[in-house]
Amino acid sequence: MKKMEIIVVGGGIGGLSLALSLHQAGINVRVYETVRDLSPLGVGINLQPAAVRELVDLGLGDALAETGNATQRLNLCNKFGQLIHSEPRGTAAGYRWPQYSIHRGRLQFLLLRAVRERIGQNFRSGLTFTTFEQIGRKVRGRFRDRESGTEVIDEADVLIGADGIHSAVRRQIHPTEAGPRFARQLMWRAAVEAEAFLDGRTMAIAGHFHQRIIAYPVARAASGKRLTNWLCQMTVPDEAPPREDWNKRVTRDKVLAAFGRWKFPWLDMPALIEQSPDIFEFPLVDRDPVSTWTCGRVTLLGDAAHPMQPIGSQAGSQAILDARLLTAALSAISNPVEALQHYDTTRRPVMNDITLRNRSFGPEAAMQLVEERAPNGFVRIEDVISRHELDSIANSFAVAAGLDVETVNNGLSFVHASREST
Repeated sequence: MKKMEIIVVGGGIGGLSLALSLHQAGINVRVYETVRDLSPLGVGINLQPAAVRELVDLGLGDALAETGNATQRLNLCNKFGQLIHSEPRGTAAGYRWPQYSIHRGRLQFLLLRAVRERIGQNFRSGLTFTTFEQIGRKVRGRFRDRESGTEVIDEADVLIGADGIHSAVRRQIHPTEAGPRFARQLMWRAAVEAEAFLDGRTMAIAGHFHQRIIAYPVARAASGKRLTNWLCQMTVPDEAPPREDWNKRVTRDKVLAAFGRWKFPWLDMPALIEQSPDIFEFPLVDRDPVSTWTCGRVTLLGDAAHPMQPIGSQAGSQAILDARLLTAALSAISNPVEALQHYDTTRRPVMNDITLRNRSFGPEAAMQLVEERAPNGFVRIEDVISRHELDSIANSFAVAAGLDVETVNNGLSFVHASREST
């Protein structure tokens, strides 16, 4: 019996995780990435224990431990740096797997190395997806070589769009869909070597819905300091910047004008901004949920399927879970069309719910409640918001996202290795 063959469009975290998962399951996979020579760009992200579990199952546990920082605690604070809520994370919270704060580019390279080792020349870079067509029991993908301009055509049983928020695969499935939805907020982000704050394993979020900061270490630096990821986010009256201006460099003065006074006993935000060699600006965007990700033998994954606001450390983790669940469906259901439909109908409603929850500040909603009830600060947080209210906000989101301790620890493995991949 001939093996199923899969084309993956996109070599980001989701696409690479999918390639590794399909290979593990004994399914032939070919990955097409637009960028010819990838470099470890980006800033920090968080991998939840549910996603770490899946990467450990792919044999990447040691590499993750060497590359990332095992986060032990999350602190939510008001705009004065006063503690609203603190909760353990990862193994400190009872998970069998850690939560890793990690540099996005380094994670992508970690995955890329494994992909190249396991599928070799079936990872093809410098080729931009243009269109797909479904012919009988096959789907044909067309790609354009960015250097020569020549067309490359590949045919397989399934094509997966893992090509990000501006997905060309999604655009063909939903040709009349509007562009990304701008939340009228800008984000400034950087990663800089700095002295550890708090215990060196804490993620801190301070502020409220209209203005907030996030800071956490993503790795130890050779200097003995920590490579620290920081984000400043605030509401703006402007329209969304044009796409070509996303991820542009901005001056420190622009960020300091808004956050120059955010200096707390436990974190000197202005100093982090001053020390950062490069600061990048992004619009806060997502897309409205759609009624399907799937068209016959084609479906979507990660940001191509459910681009969401970066609330609750979700996007990278959920892309990895997409990859594992999609692989599980393709392994269990022999008919590829039925497998994709099963993945769509079971996974999409969950992710649509999380996308909408994130627009309401997700598990960080307690910070906005405290701002509304105590805009000038507080003496006792218990006088502002109850422990029950704090816990219910955090727990409801974790359960909805499938990230609670019981679900992660007791769930079965999504993908079982084939004999050929071991």
